[in-house]
Amino acid sequence: MAPPPATVPISIVNGFLSGADRAAVVRLAEHSGIPHELLGIPAARVTQEQFSTLYRLLAMELDDEMPGVFARPLRNGTLKFLCLSLLDAPRLEVALHRFGQFFHLILDDFQLVSRRDGPHGTVEFAANPGGPQASALARELMLKLVHGVASWLIREKIPLIEAVFQFQRPPQPSDLLYLFPGPVRFGRDRTLIAFDAAYLDRPIRQRKSDLNAFLQRAPEDWIFVSFTEEVVCHRVRQCIAGGLPTTPTVDAVAQQLHYSVRTLCRRLEAEGTTFQAIKDEVRRDIAIQRLTRSDDALATIAYDVGFDNPTAFHRAFRHWTGSTPAAYRQRTDG
Repeated sequence: MAPPPATVPISIVNGFLSGADRAAVVRLAEHSGIPHELLGIPAARVTQEQFSTLYRLLAMELDDEMPGVFARPLRNGTLKFLCLSLLDAPRLEVALHRFGQFFHLILDDFQLVSRRDGPHGTVEFAANPGGPQASALARELMLKLVHGVASWLIREKIPLIEAVFQFQRPPQPSDLLYLFPGPVRFGRDRTLIAFDAAYLDRPIRQRKSDLNAFLQRAPEDWIFVSFTEEVVCHRVRQCIAGGLPTTPTVDAVAQQLHYSVRTLCRRLEAEGTTFQAIKDEVRRDIAIQRLTRSDDALATIAYDVGFDNPTAFHRAFRHWTGSTPAAYRQRTDG
């Protein structure tokens, strides 16, 4: 079984919804296939497809391509004109400088500063002292946009040496492991992404004719990343998904990845997660995908994610998401 796409925490969904009135929230959530009751459950999750549908509906409704995230809306067309300003750059270093200048012109919340620092290239999210206070979500998403657009421009996924944030470790730090393809660290004195400086010299390979496909897939192509071999937790996730319905033990996964159990656990701890957390996340995400995209019986789904009976699955699912499997089975008429 291939590893499922990571699901999206409801905190990110609610962050986007903060700019819409309550009636619009309920309507747009339902049209995205998200039962609106889940919005009030802190542990709830949605699929990437549901989130992306909601994002596009919100962007159109609010005329804001970062709906409710910054002090001023990014009017529809902002991402298009940003990308158009980057396509004729000779190399990524120039494009990233233009990226920062573009947002300096239209937003007061922050500055994006790109640098070549020895062997590393960095893009820093620097808050303006006199400007509006940028939320943790705003910082995460802007760095995601930088990374996603930069990777698209050179037609190559850029692995990150690290992503660091000034805010403290959130309750579910592992959520960010599936947004940023590299180690994620918290409580630092700056907010930035770092990568090999060699990428700054890469030529821009996209053309104007390629832009529409990228824009039509927003935000999938810049928010969500594919699993990467550089991050151990992603490799563990793949091993666990591949072993279902039998849930592999930590010993079996360590052997498969050519680690000792102690080394594997230490590597996962350095990435801000544990083997048990990843095992729960994989089974949770597969279950949510199946519940929202199929009519498979609960007993079948329970077995396929490693449970001998539906009662145990129901109990675990409620622990993982704060809700029942049936809540994710709701269908809308929209």
